[in-house]
Parts: sequence; C-alpha cells; structure tokens
Amino acid sequence: MHIGTTLSQFIIEETRLYPGSTGDFAGLLNDLTIACKFIGAQVYRGGLAGVLGSAGTDNVQGETQKKLDLIANEAILKSMDWTGHLAGMVSEEMDNPYPIPHSIPRGKYLLLFDPLDGSSNIDVGISVGTIFSILKAPVAGRDAEPADFLQPGVEQVCAGYALYGSCNMLVYSTGYGVNGFTLEPSIGEYILTHTQMRIPEDTGEYAINISNQRHWQEPVQRYINELNAGKDGPRKRDFNMRWVGSMVADVHRILCRGGIFLYPVDHRDPQKSGKLRLLYEANPMSYLVEQAGGAASTGTQRILDIEPASLHQRVPVILGARNEVERVVAYHREQL
Repeated sequence: MHIGTTLSQFIIEETRLYPGSTGDFAGLLNDLTIACKFIGAQVYRGGLAGVLGSAGTDNVQGETQKKLDLIANEAILKSMDWTGHLAGMVSEEMDNPYPIPHSIPRGKYLLLFDPLDGSSNIDVGISVGTIFSILKAPVAGRDAEPADFLQPGVEQVCAGYALYGSCNMLVYSTGYGVNGFTLEPSIGEYILTHTQMRIPEDTGEYAINISNQRHWQEPVQRYINELNAGKDGPRKRDFNMRWVGSMVADVHRILCRGGIFLYPVDHRDPQKSGKLRLLYEANPMSYLVEQAGGAASTGTQRILDIEPASLHQRVPVILGARNEVERVVAYHREQL
C-alpha cells in the first residue's frame, strides 16, 4: 500500500521545481523535522517523563521558562548545529545568537525559532508548537553576527511551525503556497495531508484575548465592539470568538478554516509596542498567512515590511482573513 507523499519526498521534489533551490536547503528542512518529532514526543509524554512545570529560570524577556522550553530549545540547537547548512541560529529563549561549533563548516542559511510557543499551556494539555523562520546569511561561510538576523520578513526563504496537539503536524512554506503534513507514528514520517492551504477572505470567527479590552486603542475597540454586536450591530451578522492562547494553535485553526487573530498594542506598558516577537512569531506566521491568501499587519504597517531593530523586538499582530484585516487597518488609518 502506498503511504502517501512523505515530507522528505515533497521537499526533494519541490527543490527540483524551483530555480536556485539546492540540496543544502532540503537537508536543512529534513534535519529540522527530526527535532520537531523529538519535541512532540516529549510534549506527549508530559508528566510521564517528568518534564512538566517551571524550570526555575527566566528568559531574556523576563518570562518564566518551563522545563520543556529548555528541552525544546536544546533539541533544535543540537539537531542543527552539526549540519553545515547554517551560519548561525537565534532563539526566543536565548539572549544572543548561538555559535556554531568551530569544527563545523559555516553554511549559507540562518535559523530563527521559538522552540515551544504557548508553553504556559503545557501543564494543562493544550496544543503548543515550534515556530521557525529561515533566512539567507548576508555572507555565507562565516559566523553570523547579530545584525545578520535583522532582516525584514519579506526576506524569509522559508517559514513554518510544528503543532503538538491531537496529532503532530508540520506546516511550512517556501514561497509557493502552504502545505501541511501529519506525523504517522507507526513509520515516523510526516505525510502530506493538507495541500495548498487557503484562508477565505471573509470569516465569522475571531481570536483575541477579550480580558485585555480595556487596554486597547480605539480602532481595535471599535472593531471588536462591532463583532460583538452581531446581527444587531453595523455588521448585521453574528461572529464567534475563539481563543486558545497558543499562537501556533490559533493560527493553525485560521489556516484550516479561516478567521482573524489579533494581539494588538495596548496601553499597559508604554515601553512595549506589542506582545509577540517579530523575528520568532510575527514574521514566520505572517509569511504563512500571506502565502495562504490572508493579510498580516500591526494595524498601521504590513508586518513583513518591518525593519527589525533588535533580536527580541515585539510588535502588535493582526492577521488572517484579508477583508477583516483590511477593515481593522482602515479603522487605524481613520484615526491618524
């Protein structure tokens, strides 16, 4: 019986189709999937493996790290640092770029990742995931410098995520649409199950943390109030709210059936322009959403056009169904 198109087969065939693609890139993606399989296995074992709970440390943003945050981070570093495909790596969990071992050749790609998005939900069995972004190194063959990673999202050559939920899925794009693969545990392979995923331009679902409403700016207040008014409001129809609290899970739902996700700027901390990290969350997810026919904005700027100012820069995020994102952007524009 034919088992279907494996991720390894898909990557190789995709590499042959597009000019400029190389075996190095295919090898890089295949190596990354090994880390995602390992992380997924640790997530599913959970309390059986004694990996739940806090690690007792904070990351560079001052957030409490979970044990699985550190396990996932180390898994990706050690799966990728020996390959010779990379000039450097950066992670949400580390202050500075990770140095490739001296004995390993420096490659022509950069890997940026959030090893375990939504880790605050680990202990209660809610879906979490790994988010990744791949850039070309400005200078191949040498150690990457911090400035090398500060490229706008439009420069990504690949972005994706692994979802650890009811199943282990890997979803990615190299700029030619978005495809999803489900791990078949019996053979240890990701199999193509979601071909050319598309986000409808209109939607009846939205994802936002409504408990923060009092802190939002007027354009977002206006938009959410209109949705909540339903048939009695200016939109003349009802909307349903969905909120998981793991970005990877909320975006996956949108890629599968549509919707809009908002984590807008608020007034609580004037020093923070947003909550989500540009390099590790906003850029890769915006890339996927645009490849699937959606839109992604801060409310005032296309996310993929932002020139990063630091490795851990935060931005507001509004992404998903194109017509809904454009409505929120229009409300911001009216306020200017």
